[in-house]
Amino acid sequence: MNFVEPIRDQQTIRNIKELLRKEKRYRDLLLLTIGINTALRISDLLTLKVGDFVDEAGIIKQKFSLQEKKRGKRQEVIINDSIRLILAEYFRIYPGLRDNPCYYLFFNTRTNAFDHPIQRCQAWNSMSTICRSFGLEGNFGTHSLRKTWGYQARRRGVDIALIMYKLNHASLAYTQRYLGVTSDELAAVTRKLNL
Repeated sequence: MNFVEPIRDQQTIRNIKELLRKEKRYRDLLLLTIGINTALRISDLLTLKVGDFVDEAGIIKQKFSLQEKKRGKRQEVIINDSIRLILAEYFRIYPGLRDNPCYYLFFNTRTNAFDHPIQRCQAWNSMSTICRSFGLEGNFGTHSLRKTWGYQARRRGVDIALIMYKLNHASLAYTQRYLGVTSDELAAVTRKLNL
């Protein structure tokens, strides 16, 4: 797997969402929103079904859990307000979707083949094209969604150990490399403390 970048600027994230909405690319908007808000890998994102998000009464849930494909660990997925907003919009665009818990969220919107998710390469192509269209420099793809979650969490002061736990990384050192923590950055923290 190639090294990918996170989307670092929050305004860029808002602009991307606005463009996707304007272009009526609601599936890509939902993929981006769920990806950057849950830190799920693309292999897990593409398996998500309507029933993961909606209860028997058709109401959007607060959370659900899934077993990660890569590590086999249980992951609790919180459905925050950003996801809830885009999901409600998605269900208005595809009205029959909400009533079918077995349908995949990320289906081929040209054929409306709800019983099959899009392929990883299609998701990767969408995400990398979107990022390039905004002039973002570096390598971007579907893993950028997960990395964006980690980057934004760290930027907001979330402890790296908590980020490590959420991402299911095996070591703190790996998470530091994953987030791009440098020795210069650590040295700057030490210089600032002056206890």
